[in-house]
Amino acid sequence: MAGTGNIGAIEDEENVYTGTRVRPFVATPRVEQRRVEDEKKQNPTTLNKILSFNELLSLEVWRASLAELLGTAVLVFAMDTIVISSYETQTKMPHLIMSFLIGVVITVLLLATFPISGGHINPVISLAAAFTGVISLSRAVIYILAQCVGGIVGALALQAVVNTKIEQTFSLGGCTLTIVVPSTTGPIVIGLETSQALWLEIICTFVFLFASIWIAFDTRQARHLGRIAVCSIIGVVVGLIVFISTTVTSTKGYAGVGMNPARCLGPALIRGGHLWNGHWVFWAGPAIACVAFALYTKLIPSQLLHN
Repeated sequence: MAGTGNIGAIEDEENVYTGTRVRPFVATPRVEQRRVEDEKKQNPTTLNKILSFNELLSLEVWRASLAELLGTAVLVFAMDTIVISSYETQTKMPHLIMSFLIGVVITVLLLATFPISGGHINPVISLAAAFTGVISLSRAVIYILAQCVGGIVGALALQAVVNTKIEQTFSLGGCTLTIVVPSTTGPIVIGLETSQALWLEIICTFVFLFASIWIAFDTRQARHLGRIAVCSIIGVVVGLIVFISTTVTSTKGYAGVGMNPARCLGPALIRGGHLWNGHWVFWAGPAIACVAFALYTKLIPSQLLHN
């Protein structure tokens, strides 16, 4: 019936996969519309993939965020304890000992949380993961919220076990740019200038993402190296950056680079006072570094990116 204009009459064709002859299906306008709608549901737009608002109501995501909360709480408690003890014991190499122990703690906690939530325990990692498409923006928001709560819980736990003198002397091991110290002419403020601290946060956080976190994001390298090796590399890089940031400035009153806003937030909320001086630096610096890192990944040729 070819040439009659009747699309309902189509000759049988051979199915190239099975070798059998089948009658092709001719879609009506209504069926075609349904097919397009089904494809849209199965293949969400890029914006939907980025946002994934459905994850805001996902019990699985919220349950995974508990690992982020507990992991960050333990991180804050352990790291701030290490900072306080490193300086209180008055060892000859407090920066080296502190950096080494922090690297070990980071490695252990990443291994503990990775199977459950992906092992972020840091708003920087969650934000970078969202910007590079590893996780959705909704999941990143939930994780960051959990991490901030964890930072507060960790600071509260530390406050409960240290005496008031240590809490005041070491500011709960929190992130500080400056401190107030007595002098012959009265109290004076010592520490690092805001602009210098901001640049340190930007540079060190970018190095952290570029030198270690990118390995975890790249499925090719992560699979080849293995979970333990990747987590160890991240821990080593964090330890090195902490050592560099606390020694290169050699400024009393500056606690070193934060690279983790949730860790800085906990002691600031619990201890307050001068911990709020320049606190925005510990958020703005890492955020800028995350944007810079995301732009860097966009400039990489697509054939060289992980899939």
